[in-house]
Amino acid sequence: MNEGVVARALHGGATRRLNFTAGMWLPVMVVVALVVFFALASDAFLTLRNLRAISGQASVLLLACLGATFVILMGSIDLSVGAMVLLVGAVTVKVINGLGLDVAAVPVAVVFGTLLGAANGAVFAFGRIPSFVVTLGSLSIFTGAAWEILHGRALRYSAPGFEDLAIGQLVPSVPNIALFAIGAWAVMVFLCFNTRFGRYMFIIGGGEAVARTAGIPVRRYKIYAFALCGMAAGLAGALSVARLGAAGPTLGQDLLLNTLAAIVVGGTSLSGGVGGVHRTLIGVLIISLLDNGLNLMGVDEYTQMVVKGTVVILAVLIGQDRSKTLVMK
Repeated sequence: MNEGVVARALHGGATRRLNFTAGMWLPVMVVVALVVFFALASDAFLTLRNLRAISGQASVLLLACLGATFVILMGSIDLSVGAMVLLVGAVTVKVINGLGLDVAAVPVAVVFGTLLGAANGAVFAFGRIPSFVVTLGSLSIFTGAAWEILHGRALRYSAPGFEDLAIGQLVPSVPNIALFAIGAWAVMVFLCFNTRFGRYMFIIGGGEAVARTAGIPVRRYKIYAFALCGMAAGLAGALSVARLGAAGPTLGQDLLLNTLAAIVVGGTSLSGGVGGVHRTLIGVLIISLLDNGLNLMGVDEYTQMVVKGTVVILAVLIGQDRSKTLVMK
């Protein structure tokens, strides 16, 4: 069987995954239930100001999740997403202040993030080291490098055009960062279901040995997936800095757990081969609504961790279509 046959065979399966199955409707119902619950629990929840805050928070998380979804879809994992956001954010502020760049700092951040992700992928693919170990190590490396740049304090910048990329409102009452996030999500959905790259992610996640037998250059596509993860993290890092007006040591610290939670809650299996980036949007909404709603209710940080963990487990138990996942690993 050659790779063209495999790609055509998978194209039909990938297209079917785009349909709203029962496994997708249940997470959507969770989103609706959370909106209703928090609207009744707090008068401030459905205010325009709070909805803008949710859109900003959710946009950063969605951007960080987009590339990581492909990594998980092929059966691997990237624990360094939050650390890449932190390092890219720190470098972006340094570049703005040192070179006087404004909006031009965004492509610099995206390229830098892509290189970080490609480095992860190269070590993983050529070193034949588990992705968990590789990205756990790079998490420490990237975090340490970022803290060295920041020297333990927040770095501010002065670049009105760059800041307007995130907090400006091209569409009234909708921050620009939300437009970036939705646009990037739409591009990634197209990439997932209408390109060879996306179809190969399903094949590799479904069975790497089968993919190799079919002639798919698995090693190369692993590097592509991690590079795409770094690219998305680079964009998230740049726009996070634009939104906050500074890069601090805590930038991206909550993304490690939140990205994994959002991707899995959305319906992409950690075993690989099941799900897709279209489902990640639903998971991001669940996590973002939980964070915002619990804060408005005055729930303390420790209780929030318990509630969020419980909801994540329940959402996966109820919403994930495990009939398509033959092996849990």
